[in-house]
Amino acid sequence: MTAGALGWSGPAAHTIAELLGRCTFPVVGTPVTCAVSGGADSTALAVLAVASGCAVTIAHVDHGLRPTSAADAAAVAQLAAQLGVPYTLHTVHVGAGPNLEARARAARYGALPADVLTGHTADDQAETMLINLLRGAATSGLAAMRPGPQRPLLNLRRADTEALCALAGLAVVHDETNADSRFVRNRVRHEVLPLLIDVAQRDLAPVLARQAAHLRADDDLLQQLAATIDVTDAPALAAAPLPLARRAVRAWLAAHEPEAHPPDSAAVDRVLDVAAGRSLACEVAGIGRVERHRQQLSISSFPDAFA
Repeated sequence: MTAGALGWSGPAAHTIAELLGRCTFPVVGTPVTCAVSGGADSTALAVLAVASGCAVTIAHVDHGLRPTSAADAAAVAQLAAQLGVPYTLHTVHVGAGPNLEARARAARYGALPADVLTGHTADDQAETMLINLLRGAATSGLAAMRPGPQRPLLNLRRADTEALCALAGLAVVHDETNADSRFVRNRVRHEVLPLLIDVAQRDLAPVLARQAAHLRADDDLLQQLAATIDVTDAPALAAAPLPLARRAVRAWLAAHEPEAHPPDSAAVDRVLDVAAGRSLACEVAGIGRVERHRQQLSISSFPDAFA
C-alpha cells in the first residue's frame, strides 16, 4: 500500500517513501503485529508498516499504571481504524513496587506475540548501549538491540518519527512517565546523553549505534568460536583462550537450566577453576553443582528441597 492509498500526499507521502527506504520491514504481504503505545515512534511504526505492504495488526498493552491509560488505548484504536487494520487490546496488571520499569516491560512482552514489531529507533539504541554499560554488561550487552524485521526503525531517528506524525496530521500520545526520573532510561535520555553530547560537541546517537554494530559483529564471531569448545572436556576448556572459555561455560550453564538467571562472571570463573584442577567442584546458584571426574565436567542438579 502506498502513502497515497493511505490518504496522504505531498510532503507526508514523500517522507513516508524516504523513511521506508531506511527501514527493515519483512517482505510485502507478511502478517505482522505492531506494538503501538500511541507515541510518535510506535505510531510511525504502524504507518510505515502499512505503507510497506505488510498485513498489519496493531496491538496495544494497557498497563493500568496511569489515569490516562484508557484514553491512550482509545487513541490507538482510532489510529487502527484510520489505517484500516485490525486492533487488539491487551490489559495487564503491574503492581506498585520496586523494578516497576522492568516488570512493566516483562508484562508487556508477555502479552504480545513473540515476533511483535517494535518502534525502537537509533536514539533508543544509543540509550540501550549506555544503560547496559552502566549495568556492567559485556560485549553482548553493549551490542544493544539486534537489527532486523522485528525492529524495522533502528536506522531512523526519533526526530524522523515525530516529523512523520506531524506531516501526516496524526495525534500522538504523550506519556508523562517518560519524564519520570525514577526510571534509568529516562535519566539516560534526559540527563546522561545530553551531557555526553555537550562534552563531545557532536550528535552521539549515530556514534553509539555504530559502536554497537561493531561490538555485535565481534560478539557474533566470538560466539561462533566459543561454540567449538567442548566444555565437558576439562583439559580442552582449561587450555582455551579465556574470553572463549568464559563464553562457552556461560552457554553450557544456561543450556542446562534455561529458566535460571544467567550465570554471573564469578560463577563462570569458579567453573573454570574446576576445569583447571584448582577446585574439586563448585556450585552455581539456580543451576547445580559442577564437578570434574576423569577429566570430564558434569552438572548435577540441586536436589528438590520438597521431594
